[in-house]
Amino acid sequence: MYAEERQQAIAELISTRGRISVADLSSTYGVTTETVRRDLAILDRLGVVRRVHGGAVPASALTATEPGVGEREYTRAEQKDAIAAAALDFLPPPGGSTVLDAGTTTGRLAALLSSERELILITNSVPIGARVAPLTGIKLRMLGGRVRGTTQAAVGEEALAALAWLRTDVAFIGTNALSLGHGLSTPDSDEAAVKRAMVRSANHVVVLADSSKIGREHLVSFARLDDIDVLITDDGIDDNDHKSLTDQGIEVVIA
Repeated sequence: MYAEERQQAIAELISTRGRISVADLSSTYGVTTETVRRDLAILDRLGVVRRVHGGAVPASALTATEPGVGEREYTRAEQKDAIAAAALDFLPPPGGSTVLDAGTTTGRLAALLSSERELILITNSVPIGARVAPLTGIKLRMLGGRVRGTTQAAVGEEALAALAWLRTDVAFIGTNALSLGHGLSTPDSDEAAVKRAMVRSANHVVVLADSSKIGREHLVSFARLDDIDVLITDDGIDDNDHKSLTDQGIEVVIA
């Protein structure tokens, strides 16, 4: 196979499968990892793929755009429901405290809470706050600040100042993307700042992310992988990604 043919085949494979490692491409096409890296460098310059730590992703996987809550609510809904149900096992004991990040998967977790559960819950999400407020066993604390229309989440100095004084048992964090090289990331810097503060405020960090987020990267990183204790995802996670994350000391739970 000529180099040009191999590069075209690599581009088509990445477009179909999403993130692929250098090692997998080397094995698939029977060439050295150095040759694969040269092929990826050429494809990256052409704007066909984007190189990430250990491999490559489709060019569309690296983006600064952000879909709104309404658009994301029904995307991969079955997987998000399963992830939220699995997250119940990681709630603190009665009377404990948790931070619940804004997001459609964390919102599903909030929808599973009942009045019988005794919990201090802190959130920056307007929809989550509205959903939890009537539950008598839950002491709700809303973070203030400017509310972003895209995510319906409070961001800015008020939210950051409140989080700086908190130490919670568990933080449930959503993310737009997760990769080995860039950690957890999101398109908006204000949103990233609040997520970063939530991670720092918690003794235990549980990330809720369906498998489509894994191997992707967005503009602003808000946490390293070693900041995470648990990742709850679905069975669509790539075996290599699963191993890489567990090698980082992360408990990976398949919902």
